[in-house]
Amino acid sequence: MITPTETLRERALAALARVGAAPPEGTDHPARTPLTGDNLFGLAAASPAEAEQAIGRASEAFPAWRATPAPRRGELVRRLGDLLRAHQGDLADLVTLEAGKIRSEALGEVREMIDICDFAVGLSRQLHGRTIASERPGHRLAETWHPLGVVGVISAFNFPCAVWSWNTAVALACGDTVVWKPSELTPLISVACHTLLVRAARDVGAPEQVHQLLLGDRAVGELLVDDPRVALLSATGSTRMGREVGPRVAARFGRGLLELGGNNAAIVAPSADLDLAVQGIVFAAAGTAGQRCTSLRRLLVHRDVADTLTDRLTAAYRKLPIGDPFDTNTLVGPLIHTAALDRMRTALDRAGAEGGAVLAGGGRVLTEEAPGAAYVEPTLVRMPGQTGVVREETFAPVLFVLTYDTLEEALALHNGVPQGLSSSIFTRDQREAEVFLSSEGSDCGIANVNIGTSGAEIGGAFGGEKETGGGRESGSDAWRAYMRRATNTVNYSNELALAQNVSFL
Repeated sequence: MITPTETLRERALAALARVGAAPPEGTDHPARTPLTGDNLFGLAAASPAEAEQAIGRASEAFPAWRATPAPRRGELVRRLGDLLRAHQGDLADLVTLEAGKIRSEALGEVREMIDICDFAVGLSRQLHGRTIASERPGHRLAETWHPLGVVGVISAFNFPCAVWSWNTAVALACGDTVVWKPSELTPLISVACHTLLVRAARDVGAPEQVHQLLLGDRAVGELLVDDPRVALLSATGSTRMGREVGPRVAARFGRGLLELGGNNAAIVAPSADLDLAVQGIVFAAAGTAGQRCTSLRRLLVHRDVADTLTDRLTAAYRKLPIGDPFDTNTLVGPLIHTAALDRMRTALDRAGAEGGAVLAGGGRVLTEEAPGAAYVEPTLVRMPGQTGVVREETFAPVLFVLTYDTLEEALALHNGVPQGLSSSIFTRDQREAEVFLSSEGSDCGIANVNIGTSGAEIGGAFGGEKETGGGRESGSDAWRAYMRRATNTVNYSNELALAQNVSFL
């Protein structure tokens, strides 16, 4: 049974009230839920003038924030993490209400925000440069890193708060200010997170203007893309979006950090532990209703184990509980809207025309309980080869299964798509695993062994290659994207020695 819209509306308002958030009331920006497909209530969107003013406030706040010692900046992020911990349940409610994630995944997304705050607090005391050996006597050569400026964040519906936190926690620790334009499909979780950040700023005495929230549609995002005051534009979305955003940011010599499409694949070798593989594959392909950028979309199975594995996957798919994501027994919630269902159907029609055969799933369910929602059966499709539809990303729970005979053939299929985000191999053969992780193996930004393609941890830099955009967010040294580098030469001798033995005067 699907929770009625009125109950969902009350649950949303209660969660917002506990967080202390008061959404801007209006009629031009509806908050809706994919659980029923209905609107919850209306919101006011930012006008172009208001967006300009918000960017201006972030720009004006930057000099003082830049001059604040980094460990002091870390105190703001630490307090934000404390508030996120205190409101995990409320925030998870909003993620489920707006993005349709099951309870454990919604709580997991909130946990990511807490984890990245912990990471950024530590980072605030480790923003290090380096000393380099100088060729000139009595000279010191060094690199230093400095705050960059205003960071614009455009986030997508599928991770409506985690991706914001990856950027914002790190950017604030680095001394930047942030302007956030969330997906128009997930405004409520955005209002809640912004409210908590403003409260954190008040609690630690930081300027509230370091973070600005802009609700609105594409036009609001375009203002961030084109404004020269925005030093770095971090955008998450489709490859099509990236093709538009990237050149426009580059045209004004701004920095772009793009997290775009992923057509992720897993190789299943003949030596694979099939019990492990089935678990990893089903979660990666069907989790979040296939709406992660790291969702598994292509399965490359050695011919010797293909029939056995597909039989086991077919059985697992037929048992997946689909329904209300607030029900703790549910594993697959709804697609974000019926347009996503239309795209899924189009992809399946193309797959059939290109020789594919559906092994499991493919149908729409719960149409009587929620006619305006898009609940679908995760779909397993056996394909004769890597056809046109297989090479494209379908943002839905569709998994294409192909067979291979040699590892070289598998790697050619694996790398033979325009996208390059996440990848995986299931094998007990160390040689195969090492080849997959080597420069001759996966060409993706994420390469895993004996685990699926989704579920990255915040400690590692997240991002991909090729049409995925090349950006890196979250852990490792991704912080460098949010700072500017300066090379310093200090002469502490009594001589002016020029580099490369140049003699002048």
